[in-house]
Parts: sequence; C-alpha cells; structure tokens
Amino acid sequence: MKVLVLGGAGYIGSHMCKMLSQQGHDVVVFDNLSTGHAESVQWGPLIEGDILNVSELENLFDDHGPFNLVMHFCAKSLVGESVQQPDSYYRNNVVGTLNLLDTMVKTSHNKLVFSSTAAVFGVPKVDFIDENQPRLPINPYGQSKKIIEDILKDYHHAYGLKSLCLRYFNACGADPDGDIGERHEPETHLIPNVLKSALNENNANLKLFGNNYPTIDGTCVRDYIHINDLASAHLLAGQYLQKNDGAFAFNLGNGNGFSVLEVIKAAEEVVGRDIPFDIEEPRSGDPAILVADSSLATKELGWHPQYQNMKEIIASAWQWHQNEKF
Repeated sequence: MKVLVLGGAGYIGSHMCKMLSQQGHDVVVFDNLSTGHAESVQWGPLIEGDILNVSELENLFDDHGPFNLVMHFCAKSLVGESVQQPDSYYRNNVVGTLNLLDTMVKTSHNKLVFSSTAAVFGVPKVDFIDENQPRLPINPYGQSKKIIEDILKDYHHAYGLKSLCLRYFNACGADPDGDIGERHEPETHLIPNVLKSALNENNANLKLFGNNYPTIDGTCVRDYIHINDLASAHLLAGQYLQKNDGAFAFNLGNGNGFSVLEVIKAAEEVVGRDIPFDIEEPRSGDPAILVADSSLATKELGWHPQYQNMKEIIASAWQWHQNEKF
C-alpha cells in the first residue's frame, strides 16, 4: 500500500512510519513540524505543510497521491493548553480535519485511520472503559476529538468515507532499536519525566500529584500502551478498512493498570538508582483509575499488545533517553 501519514514527524507518527516501512508499504509524511521533528522522518519523504492550508493539502494529494490509506495524527494534544487556548484547538483539530476530509472526498480517497483519545470519555464512572461508556469530555482537547468522531460518522453516511478511530490511553516507550523515541517540549507524560529525573535533566524532583486516592498505594492508576503496540493497532485498522465499510471506533490500552508509584519503582529498577519525588496536591478532575477495555479491538482487529510488563516498557524508553540522537 501507499500510505499518507499526517503528523508523521511526531512521536506516534514516526513509529507508525517505521512499522509501515518494515511491512513493505510506501510512506509519505505530511507535517508542519510545529511539534514534530524532521530528524524523525526516516521512512519516506517529508512534505512540509499544514492541514489548515487547503491548497497545500490539495497539492499533496495531487502531487503525491493516490493513496491507498490515510493516517491522521495531526493534532494539538495538551489538555491544559486546550483550556487556555480553545480557539487554537478547535481550529487545528476540527477545522484542519474538515479540510483533510473535504480534500479526501474531492480526490476520491475513502479510507482514514484517525488518532483519537480516551479524553473523549471525560471522567468515566467505571474503572475499565469500553466503547459503550458515554463520551462526556471535560476539556476542549477531548471535545475536539469527540466532534471529529461524530463528523466521521456523518461523512461516511453522506460520502461513503470509511474511518476507524482509535482511542488510546497513555502512549509510552520507544522504538527498541533506539532510532526514535518520545521528545516533547514541554514534556507532560509521566514516564519520560521520570526518566528525565533519573538523568537529572529536570533539575528538580519529580512531581507526584496526590497520594490519597482509593487505589493500591494511594496514587492514580493508569493504562500505559507501548508505542509499537499502538502502531500495530493502526496497521491492523488499515487492513480492517480494506474489508469493512463503516465509521468505527475502538479503545486501545495495555489492559493492565499501573499506579504512579509502581511506574516509579519499575523505573528505579531499570535505571538502578532512586528517583526522588515530591508529593503535590491532586489535580482537579483526575480520576483514581483509568484503564481501557480493549476487548472489541481484540475481537475485531485481532490486536494483542505485546508489551505487558512495565519494566520492559520503561527499558525501551530508557535506552532512547540515554542515547538521544537529536
């Protein structure tokens, strides 16, 4: 297949490109490099452009298409920033995606794998979240993704555009070969911040938000999914759209919940040193437990995450952070 990966210079997109290339597919990357890195584009050409620019999208499809499949990872994704800058999030995430969809319809492209998020669920009332839980996002980021999920259903009904939304929880880890890894500015994810603390890159103790939750050790429990497991799910999703007609949405997670303290302890065992942290006040809106029920993805896609052990996940990230190439 020839696959267009929008946002292919980012953390998830670059790992996706490597897996696609390893499976024998041709890859074209489209990215504005606002958060991605040109150095991460190692599998296929990089076309610099923005989904907010319709003419750049049209030129992309005219000059480099046709594509058998489109994968869409372009999004602003910082929850706190979305609260402060909702206009930017709705414009980039919603208007930009509408530009993409309209260009796909205009050029007769009808298969899209969309990067969604567990944030569409807001604060669920259950610990293990399946697709039947109500989507009640509590911030503009989650709301923007919910809007797109609904738009995709309408575009399928009206234009026959097939789509599959993958709602994932906490992406983590790094390419085991060490070619690419997780690098955000600012970094908001737990595991890279734990490892930065181990390397003393933060020049301050790690911050742990709340230790009085009704969990095994008082800290929040979350579902962490390795980046390569995430990429394999997108690959299977593309294959699924070749055979199935509809607008689908599946949840993705490791299936296991790990507390913040369990993550820190596993990291200490991997790096061989203590990782100091300070207890801060709990953050507003943080549920005690958020774990995905991925049984539908297993049933429909045949997807089974390979990285179940937290130490193994952290070890892949640690290798990257110690030898960061960029």
